[in-house]
Formats: sequence, C-alpha cells, structure tokens
Amino acid sequence: EIKRFRHNIDQLNLNQTFECEMAAPYPPTPATATPSTRVELHISCDNLRDADLFSKSDPVVVVYTQTRSKQWVEVARTEWIQNTLSPRFSRAVLMDYRFEEVQQLQFSVYDIDNDTPSMNDDDFLGCIKCTLGEIVSAVTYTKPLESGTGKKSRGKLGTITIRAEEVSQNQSMLELRFSAQGLDKKDLFGKSDPYLEFTKQNPDGSFSVVHRTEVFKNSLNPTWTMFEISSQTLCSSDADRRIKVVCYDWDSDGSHDLIGEFTTTLAEITAAYQSGKKLQWECINPAKQKKRKYKNSGTVYLQSVKITKTYSFLEYIMGGCQVNFTVGVDFTASNGDPRKPSSL
Repeated sequence: EIKRFRHNIDQLNLNQTFECEMAAPYPPTPATATPSTRVELHISCDNLRDADLFSKSDPVVVVYTQTRSKQWVEVARTEWIQNTLSPRFSRAVLMDYRFEEVQQLQFSVYDIDNDTPSMNDDDFLGCIKCTLGEIVSAVTYTKPLESGTGKKSRGKLGTITIRAEEVSQNQSMLELRFSAQGLDKKDLFGKSDPYLEFTKQNPDGSFSVVHRTEVFKNSLNPTWTMFEISSQTLCSSDADRRIKVVCYDWDSDGSHDLIGEFTTTLAEITAAYQSGKKLQWECINPAKQKKRKYKNSGTVYLQSVKITKTYSFLEYIMGGCQVNFTVGVDFTASNGDPRKPSSL
C-alpha cells in the first residue's frame, strides 16, 4: 500500500510539472499599439463673410472628429477674435495622428454673438471636411470654405489654412514677462493701447501666431503680465528658429496699428536666463526705416524669464524614480451580494 501511495504521488508531481511546462513555454506576445505621433495644428482664415451689421465678424473655429458610429464630436476650438475677417488664431489644436487610420475632421467657422458655449445661436460662416492625413502630408493645407449644404461657394465664404507640425518630445516650459519704454503714440486723444503678438517661423518662411499678451490701455511704457508658454508652442523646441514679436496699438474696430517689431530666438533667451543678463530689443517699424531721423519706435525689455525642463514619464523611470502602486479590495459582507451589479 505504501509503495502504491508513493507511486501515485510521484505520478501526480510529474503531471503537474508537465502541465506547468506546457502552459506557457514562451512569454505571451504583447498587443501591438497603433503607431501614432502628436501633431500641432495652427489655423488661420482669410476674407471671411462679414456677418455683423455695424462691425466685422468675431470668428472662432470649432474642430470636430468623426467617430466610428459616424457621429461628429467636438475635440477643440480656437480662441475668439473680435472684429476681423482674416483671423490668425494663436491657440493651437493638438491631436494624435494615427498612421494606419483614416481620421475624418471638420473645421467649422462661426461668428460669435454671445458668451454661451453652444454654437447653435451663433452665425455659421463656413466649414471644410478633410482627413488629418491630408493636412499632415500637405504641411500647409489651404481650402475654400463651403456652406455645408452641398452647393459650391466658389471662394465667396473665404479660405481656411491649417498648418501641421509634429510635437517635439524635448520640451521646456518658459515663464516670460515683457515691458516696453518709449513706444510710439498712435491714438489721437490718448497715448497707445499696446499689446505683443508672438509668432514662430514655419518651414516655408511664413509665421504663425502662438501667443498674444493682454492689451495695456493708454500707456507708452507698459509692463505686461507674466505668461507661461511651452518651447514647442513658442518655436517647436528649435532653439535657433526665428521668433518674431510684433507690437500693435489695439483699436476697438479691429484695425490695429503697427508700432514695431523685432526678432529673437530661444537660444538668445536661454543664454540670458543662464547668465542673468536682461535682454532688450529695439522695436522697429519697417515703414519708418527710410526716414533719416528715425531711430526706433520704442524699446522692449525681457523683464524676467524662468525655464523649466519638462520630463516625460520614461525619463523619470530611467532617472531612478520608483512608483509604488497598491490596490486594496474590500470583500466584507456589508458590500452586498458580489453577484449583483448594485453591490460594491
């Protein structure tokens, strides 16, 4: 009996060992993720329809994507710009471009008439439908706006331009504060209402608006509020890419007057940050440069700058960061019957 018992035990151990070896001879193959990359879309419009009676349109662009059930869902919208028919939106749209998927997009332009988030009570100015792949492959994608009814508008509703650029993984966050001294006086019964517009140079040599400061009312010596911006937004994380800063005098009718402009780079700003040196630039109005006695239209100063490196999750792990994750499950009877969906 003892020998038979030992034989059964040995046979059971052998079967268990065999089953374990056959259960998973190789590690399971991980599921392949859809290859994708992050892209940034900069949007501008030209010659929009004027939907306002006593002023110009106040446009905004709403971006929709089509789901698998063929429904259009809003994913982003630009800022709202007052009194202009050729807006240059500074708020970029971030999207994941998936290489193996057709991503249908719709860009709809509206004239804002109130402060409600819904577009149902605003004037529709036109739209286009395309794929994200078409935009990325074209780099600069320009199309005439359509009415959405199927009828050809023949360019009467204006055009929309979308520029795509891949988002760099090597980013920093910048905190910048600017001031100016001795700006040109542009208003008849006052001084000037200056603001700064930051643009980055595109690969084709054009410039896209990436940020606007607030308007500083009735002053020739403004100090604007500090703002935060990523290096990706400011210059696509390219330290040598040109950044053009334009100073305007704000007018309520949208016909803002040019005061002057200058160019800089992230490399110049970074060098100033590392050395503690304060930067200043002459604000030049190109139309006045031909005058003999013209020197500048004021001076712009970088009052303060702070640069913070933005790390990815993988960089934290590779740098030795450890993440502890703990899960607790309460199996007490007070939670209810675990077989019912209503239980905890």
